[in-house]
Amino acid sequence: MSTPACPACGMENTYSDGENHVCPDCFHEWPLTGSANADGEGEAVVRDSNGTPLADGDSVLLIKDLKVKGSSTTLKKGAKAKNIRLRDGDHEVDCKIDGVSYMLKACFLKKA
Repeated sequence: MSTPACPACGMENTYSDGENHVCPDCFHEWPLTGSANADGEGEAVVRDSNGTPLADGDSVLLIKDLKVKGSSTTLKKGAKAKNIRLRDGDHEVDCKIDGVSYMLKACFLKKA
């Protein structure tokens, strides 16, 4: 069995370590099963609080009041964010509410 080329840098100098493939050249790791395709698409689907898949350009509503960390501002339940962008990481939705940019967790949103 040969290990696949690294999807991040394309180098073929990869090896299996536990449940992951590892690239020693760029330090990228990806799971052995369901390995990522070359474009990186299809890895994870971001879902709202109701389980509906979200996509770039969707409009969403807040399902509860959220305090903004480091500020005295509170985002109110029902506030609408249009034209969202999906990102990797803990806060996967990048959006603007009332002209101010925020990064939010999808579990506090529902698709409008």
